[in-house]
Amino acid sequence: MRKAYLALVYVFLYTPIAVLMILSFNKAGMPTAWTGFSTEWYGKLLESPKIIAAARNSLIVAIASTLIATTIGTLLALGVERRKASSGLDALLFMPMIIPDIVLAIALLSFFTLVKFTLGLHSIILAHVVFNIAFVCAVVRARLKSFDWSLTEASRDLGAGALTTFRKITFPLIWPAVIAAALLAFTLSVDEFIIAYFTAGAGQGSTTLPMQIYAMIRFGVTPEINAMATIILLVSFALVLMAQRFNRGAVPGT
Repeated sequence: MRKAYLALVYVFLYTPIAVLMILSFNKAGMPTAWTGFSTEWYGKLLESPKIIAAARNSLIVAIASTLIATTIGTLLALGVERRKASSGLDALLFMPMIIPDIVLAIALLSFFTLVKFTLGLHSIILAHVVFNIAFVCAVVRARLKSFDWSLTEASRDLGAGALTTFRKITFPLIWPAVIAAALLAFTLSVDEFIIAYFTAGAGQGSTTLPMQIYAMIRFGVTPEINAMATIILLVSFALVLMAQRFNRGAVPGT
């Protein structure tokens, strides 16, 4: 009975996604009238300058924001874990994870406007760093819960500096969690739309892939959009799967 219930839940969750992926191979130009198998729409994606430019912008934003957020988030997790536990501090750290995207987007846009910060790809990168730091910190802290701090204390007692201790003791022990956090941050950045839409500015040069999909879908769902969504889904699934495998190795007993 439990298996049947679980199967029904999975069917409910993933049937729309399966339909989208199937229709991305539809030969017809109509999105819901199946007339035969074709990979034509995937080829058209590579011929579209707007889609190529949007994909390039998404990669720039995702790579840059992931590198910055992973560095800051890891250092933040190390600092917080060495302090006395505080529910108030934890609430502040994880707030960007639970705030609705629309609220965070408006707050970032208001802040950028207040400090007269020009909008573009650089403002999208900073905005993505804001919410990615919380996710990176959460993943790394999960690994640090079982970290043996006596190893770092022994290293310091033997004369190693803080940087040497981090490079030779701490980081080799926590790197699976850091990689898992980076993969998660990259995936979230590639898929994110609302915050990027608010902080991109009016220029066409800062359009990311989700923003390009939104612009195209206003004229109706086409097989070309289904093909692009399918690629994003598969890439996101692969990255999340990799993150889970790294995180499983990072947390003992999982």
